[in-house]
Amino acid sequence: MPAPTHTRSHHSSPDTVDIRLPWWAVVLPALAFAALLLLMAGPSPAEAAATDPGVGGVVIHIQQTLAR
Repeated sequence: MPAPTHTRSHHSSPDTVDIRLPWWAVVLPALAFAALLLLMAGPSPAEAAATDPGVGGVVIHIQQTLAR
Protein backbone atom coordinates (compact mmCIF):
# COMPACT_ATOMS: atom_id res chain seq x y z
CA MET A 1 0.00 0.00 0.00
CA PRO A 2 1.59 3.32 -1.05
CA ALA A 3 2.13 6.04 1.52
CA PRO A 4 0.17 9.29 1.04
CA THR A 5 2.19 12.13 -0.42
CA HIS A 6 1.98 15.67 0.84
CA THR A 7 1.88 18.40 -1.76
CA ARG A 8 2.84 21.97 -1.10
CA SER A 9 0.00 24.37 -0.71
CA HIS A 10 0.09 27.50 -2.86
CA HIS A 11 -1.63 29.47 -0.12
CA SER A 12 0.71 31.72 1.82
CA SER A 13 0.55 31.77 5.57
CA PRO A 14 -1.05 34.87 7.13
CA ASP A 15 2.26 36.22 8.48
CA THR A 16 4.06 36.37 5.11
CA VAL A 17 3.58 38.68 2.19
CA ASP A 18 3.87 37.25 -1.29
CA ILE A 19 4.79 39.99 -3.75
CA ARG A 20 5.29 39.05 -7.37
CA LEU A 21 5.49 41.66 -10.09
CA PRO A 22 4.77 40.81 -13.70
CA TRP A 23 7.61 41.54 -16.12
CA TRP A 24 5.85 44.56 -17.58
CA ALA A 25 5.55 46.24 -14.18
CA VAL A 26 9.31 46.76 -14.25
CA VAL A 27 9.92 47.18 -17.98
CA LEU A 28 7.23 49.75 -18.77
CA PRO A 29 8.34 52.38 -16.23
CA ALA A 30 11.95 51.92 -17.36
CA LEU A 31 10.94 52.42 -21.00
CA ALA A 32 8.85 55.46 -20.10
CA PHE A 33 11.79 56.97 -18.21
CA ALA A 34 14.13 56.37 -21.13
CA ALA A 35 11.64 57.88 -23.60
CA LEU A 36 11.18 61.00 -21.47
CA LEU A 37 14.94 61.36 -21.07
CA LEU A 38 15.36 61.19 -24.84
CA LEU A 39 12.61 63.77 -25.31
CA MET A 40 14.34 66.12 -22.86
CA ALA A 41 17.67 65.68 -24.63
CA GLY A 42 16.00 66.58 -27.90
CA PRO A 43 16.95 65.48 -31.37
CA SER A 44 20.43 66.58 -32.30
CA PRO A 45 21.59 66.17 -35.89
CA ALA A 46 25.11 64.95 -36.47
CA GLU A 47 26.27 68.39 -37.63
CA ALA A 48 25.08 70.11 -34.48
CA ALA A 49 26.35 67.45 -32.11
CA ALA A 50 29.59 69.35 -31.51
CA THR A 51 27.79 72.55 -30.46
CA ASP A 52 24.62 71.18 -28.85
CA PRO A 53 25.16 69.91 -25.28
CA GLY A 54 22.43 67.20 -25.67
CA VAL A 55 22.43 64.87 -22.67
CA GLY A 56 25.04 67.07 -20.98
CA GLY A 57 22.47 69.86 -20.96
CA VAL A 58 19.98 67.55 -19.27
CA VAL A 59 22.54 66.65 -16.61
CA ILE A 60 23.29 70.34 -15.99
CA HIS A 61 19.55 71.05 -15.75
CA ILE A 62 19.13 68.25 -13.19
CA GLN A 63 22.07 69.56 -11.15
CA GLN A 64 20.60 73.07 -11.15
CA THR A 65 17.21 71.74 -10.09
CA LEU A 66 18.67 69.71 -7.23
CA ALA A 67 20.82 72.63 -6.06
CA ARG A 68 17.74 74.78 -5.39
